[in-house]
Amino acid sequence: MQRLTATVTATFAGGITDPPTPRSRRLRWRRFDLVFLADLLIGIICLATTDSWLETQNAQHGQRFSTENLLLFALAVSLPVVLRTRFPASAWALSTLAMGWTAVAIGPRSFSSVVYVPAGLLVYGLCLYSVAVRCRPWFVVTAAIVTLTAAILIDGRTSAGAILAAIPLLIGTVVRSRRSGQVELAQQARRLEGERALLEERQRIARELHDIVAHHMSVIAIQAEAGPRKVADPPPELAESFADIRASALTGLHELRRLLGVLRSGSTDTAPQPGLGELDDLLDSARSGGLRVASGVSGTPRPLPPGLDLSAYRILQEALSNAMRHAPGSAVRVELLYAPRSVVIKVRNGIPPGCPHDENGTGHGIIGMRERAVMLGGHLEAGLTEDGGFLVTAVLPDTKNQVEAPT
Repeated sequence: MQRLTATVTATFAGGITDPPTPRSRRLRWRRFDLVFLADLLIGIICLATTDSWLETQNAQHGQRFSTENLLLFALAVSLPVVLRTRFPASAWALSTLAMGWTAVAIGPRSFSSVVYVPAGLLVYGLCLYSVAVRCRPWFVVTAAIVTLTAAILIDGRTSAGAILAAIPLLIGTVVRSRRSGQVELAQQARRLEGERALLEERQRIARELHDIVAHHMSVIAIQAEAGPRKVADPPPELAESFADIRASALTGLHELRRLLGVLRSGSTDTAPQPGLGELDDLLDSARSGGLRVASGVSGTPRPLPPGLDLSAYRILQEALSNAMRHAPGSAVRVELLYAPRSVVIKVRNGIPPGCPHDENGTGHGIIGMRERAVMLGGHLEAGLTEDGGFLVTAVLPDTKNQVEAPT
């Protein structure tokens, strides 16, 4: 019984009502809701007038009810209006019960020619209006059916008047429709404002990248091309190093221009993204930068989701770049493990010849790699090893493939 009562209470409290639509500021004064204050005033007026009317009618018909009973009747039909803004379904249900109870207890036309308490009809109409504004459509239809059915059962001769209940329901439906339209327009305005701010920020970032980064990378490519010509009979190794520098600068410049196009257009990039299929090219690029790179692949290679494939490539790329910056000339070991439910990446570099390792694992590159791993639901660890080298370990879940482990 307690569970049933709790279920019914929860349903009437919020299960069939939508959140209230924010009202205009004109309907609020400081911290007070003017609509609620108006309902409170209406409730007090209805209570006083109903009690006075019942007292008068009771005196004219032989004092059938005590003063306490008449006050209880007045309270029952008047107070639901105070609840209608916060709990419209509950207020309507209480008003329905109060109208039916008073009509049956007093008796139709026993006090006067009216069947219902007049103030109770006003409160009931206001509760119906709140039901139409706040409650789900199925409940609005239910309220209309219950109103008509109760009117027929209580007094069939006046049941046709129950059709008037459609007036507050129709008014409430119109108000609800207008409020919903205003909310949708406000949401669209906020969304468009956010998109405009995002577009302006993307344009600003694109300008900064073009004016600063792209310019310097172009200068690097030009100087790398001109460098060997400044030396008479340059050694082949020098010419090859400058050629590698120029190729890397041009590749980076190409990637940057593609990124600038995405930023300026705001469209999704449809160009092919790098992945672990280009692992050999990435390792060759690192070797041309002076690293002694060895690699190993464990498990069975398989196609990876695009986001996972790109993130794995970028993590490897950043780890190798860090090794070139902080441990030039060191030996690097790259291990790639295709586990049943994840991809594990390990990049270990030793102590660079002639100088200690100067990376502490807190740079922006490490942060970026960790963010990529966390975005995929994985994790990344980076830090110094016991022998003074540096180890980056990334575990990236592969939730799409979910390869079953062998038994």
